[in-house]
Amino acid sequence: MPRKPEFIMPTDEEDALINRGISLDADSPELTAEDFFNAKPASVAVPELAAQRRVRGPQKAPTKRLVSIRLDPDLIDRLKQDGPGWQRRVNDMLRQAVGMTS
Repeated sequence: MPRKPEFIMPTDEEDALINRGISLDADSPELTAEDFFNAKPASVAVPELAAQRRVRGPQKAPTKRLVSIRLDPDLIDRLKQDGPGWQRRVNDMLRQAVGMTS
């Protein structure tokens, strides 16, 4: 299962419409090479915003504990074949194996 859905490229007509919309938007002009050359880091341009640090709030669900376990490489490869979420699935398999099905 792919991690990201397939990207659909716009047709030439759709691309032209998109670019026309960009060129007409005075509030959000397309940046030029000169704009990028003259750009300043956020810490210089808006230091009061750049200095703010975002803090993650408390978790809403009970936290899990980090453990270290050594597994055979072929087992890990097989578990990862089913895609993202493999660690959650291992957790579910272990619960079932020890009779703690939820």
